Amino acid sequence: MARIGATQLSFPSFRGATRLLVLVNLATFFILLILKSASPDVFSWLLVHGALWPEAVLHGWIWQPLTYSLVQLGVSSTLFALLSIWFLAGFLENLHASDWVLGLYATSVIFTAIAGVAICAGALMTGHAIPAAPLFGSFGGVFGMLVVIGVLYGDTEFMLFPLPISIKAKYIAIIYGLVAIAYFFTGSWMYAFAQLGGALGGWLFTRMRSKRGVSFVVSERWYGMRNAFYRWKRRRAAKKFEVYMKSQGRTVRFDGSGRQIDDEDPEDKKRWN
Repeated sequence: MARIGATQLSFPSFRGATRLLVLVNLATFFILLILKSASPDVFSWLLVHGALWPEAVLHGWIWQPLTYSLVQLGVSSTLFALLSIWFLAGFLENLHASDWVLGLYATSVIFTAIAGVAICAGALMTGHAIPAAPLFGSFGGVFGMLVVIGVLYGDTEFMLFPLPISIKAKYIAIIYGLVAIAYFFTGSWMYAFAQLGGALGGWLFTRMRSKRGVSFVVSERWYGMRNAFYRWKRRRAAKKFEVYMKSQGRTVRFDGSGRQIDDEDPEDKKRWN
């Protein structure tokens, strides 16, 4: 685990992915706020189609896992969400590339949606219908980033505003996880399961992505697949050549990488190892 021992006393810089996430969520909040007063019908339509209704997703509304996180309702909850994004994304962006942070946030949001839809589908299959309730807001992305900070930088201490005390990131992540689990016992199964899905998405992202960003990983995977294909072609050609030389009364051998082995020169093996 990487360690950053200093206590975080102020908000990190406002740039790159952090600025994009905060401004987009802030813009959608004010758009919905204005529409709620000026055109309630349009507001209701956007809420029905933009928020995540698990049963609707099961019936083909597949865009909702991508749009629900932009539906911000309530001044206090939106303020808390935006401050959390600013603090957590800004902290991570000081240590990782901007596209890495965006990838982490998007993965957490999508896994939150998948978890919410999954528990709804499971309930319908078992005959235990869950009360219809939408998922909206960026809570999944926030929880995913928090879990990643707790896993990678767990010893970093953060101030608990407005309290004058600090606590390590790993303990904050544990507390949030316990709160999410507690929702299971209050009847909010879908919300609790969805939130834990966001945490799982963030954790999986750290295991599958490099800190140098998504573009670096994509290029590495591409070159890795290309080289694996070329190695396969070389082994295939070597095997055909062995068969051909055998038909000519000569014996040649190749190693697992398709390179010829000279049995009369023991140093040849060492050269290729």
